[in-house]
Amino acid sequence: MLDDSVHVCEPDGPLLRGERDALDLIGEAWGHGATWVAVPAERLHDDFFSLSTGVAGEIAQKFVNYRLGLAIVGDVSRFTEASSALRAWVLESNRGDHIWFVRDLEELAARCS
Repeated sequence: MLDDSVHVCEPDGPLLRGERDALDLIGEAWGHGATWVAVPAERLHDDFFSLSTGVAGEIAQKFVNYRLGLAIVGDVSRFTEASSALRAWVLESNRGDHIWFVRDLEELAARCS
C-alpha cells in the first residue's frame, strides 16, 4: 500500500506533453506533501517515449531539479520494443533513485518501502 508520500495521478487526466505540464504536476504534488509522483503511462504523450523529441528529458529533469521522484506506472513495452535507446534508458532509470518505470502501484509500493 502506498503512503501519502506518493501522489498518484488519475489515469483519465490530461496528457503530459512537456515542461509546463510537468511543472503543474510538481506543484500539485507539493500541495499534497508528496515526494514521489506516480503517473500512469497512458497519461504521457507518445513524444515522451521518442527520446529524440527531448520531451522525456525535459520532464525528467524538472522532477530531478525539484527533488521529486517520478514513477511511470504501466506497460511501456510497445515503446521499449521499438527503441533500444528507450529500453536502455528505462533500465538505467530503474537502477537510480529519481525516475522509475513500474508495472503497477504494487510494484511502486514495494520499491518505496
